[in-house]
Amino acid sequence: MKKNLLKIILIYLFFLNNLSNSFESDIYKKIDLFGEVLEKINEEYVDEVNPSESMDSAIDGLLQSLDPYSAYMSPETFDEMQTETSGKFGGLGIEVSMESGVVKVISPIDDTPASKAGIKAGDYIIKIDNIQVQGKSLTEAVDLMRGAVGSPIELTVRRRGEKKALTFNIIREIIQVQSVKADVLEKNIGYIRLTSFNENSSKQIQKKINEFEKNKEVKSYILDLRNNPGGLLSQAIKISDFFLNDGEIVSTKSRKISENRKWFANKGDITNGKTIIVLINYGSASASEIVAGALKDHKRAIIVGEKSYGKGSVQSIIPLKNKGAIRLTVAKYYLPSGKSISEVGVLPDIEIDEETDDFRIKTETDNQLNYAIKLLNG
Repeated sequence: MKKNLLKIILIYLFFLNNLSNSFESDIYKKIDLFGEVLEKINEEYVDEVNPSESMDSAIDGLLQSLDPYSAYMSPETFDEMQTETSGKFGGLGIEVSMESGVVKVISPIDDTPASKAGIKAGDYIIKIDNIQVQGKSLTEAVDLMRGAVGSPIELTVRRRGEKKALTFNIIREIIQVQSVKADVLEKNIGYIRLTSFNENSSKQIQKKINEFEKNKEVKSYILDLRNNPGGLLSQAIKISDFFLNDGEIVSTKSRKISENRKWFANKGDITNGKTIIVLINYGSASASEIVAGALKDHKRAIIVGEKSYGKGSVQSIIPLKNKGAIRLTVAKYYLPSGKSISEVGVLPDIEIDEETDDFRIKTETDNQLNYAIKLLNG
């Protein structure tokens, strides 16, 4: 226990180097208090406590006190995350964050168990298999949702506009993420649905647009970014650049001046100036908001749907000596207008809410897509 306590003290001492003398006395008092609390837990708590797990929880609590997106990953969790980014993994198919001590769904991924069951962006997960989520860390909640492929899980959620909690029974599956889907709608609209920003997204979109441009009947485009939780910043910049001739796309501001950056569009719009509608909703986050915000600020596209999530920050995965890692917010995104996306999101030019509880993207119940089609053909 004393060895682990020493590690925590060293972490806090790291912060002391960046504090003025006036704060040092208070911080030392807090370190003493922290050590006293750990000793009391170890000596008097009703059940035996694993000191190593207590340290992990303390580190995770420190990071989550910064913002909902910073977190500690144990070596096991970090290894699982690396497996997931390969594009094939077992699970439910949802992107989540922590808000006020409750797990919040950023967005369900298309054609996954969570999406098919009816989980929606903005849902608050309050129980996982009858285990209360309140008070647990995001890592602990995610671990509860993990399980063998083919095994069942019950999620209890709270949803805006619903008085009673909703229960969903879901079977875990292998999740295979296909980031780009494309189709020709009404014979004259190039429809592109982007579900995440991974390493090949921009190449796939460029290929689809080139195919559409060869079809002389295609007169306009719909870029569907609904329930897209984001991904790689580099891909958001490349995809925005496809539709712009010039101008700023996005900038990042960091605590380190050397890391403050701006990205600009290169000359050349691969759609040759055709009308574009971008569909967004509450599940559109991060890189999705960069694309939608850049095209809106440059008046290059009409934004239709609902206000986006408001995740305008950059997270860096920093490996640790124990083979775990921390996910740490290192910068914030700013749109060409100078506005921050954080906690504000991108507002649509035309607000269209989901019409029914049975709403599913790109089905007969998709009133947002139907509106965009009518607008382009109107």
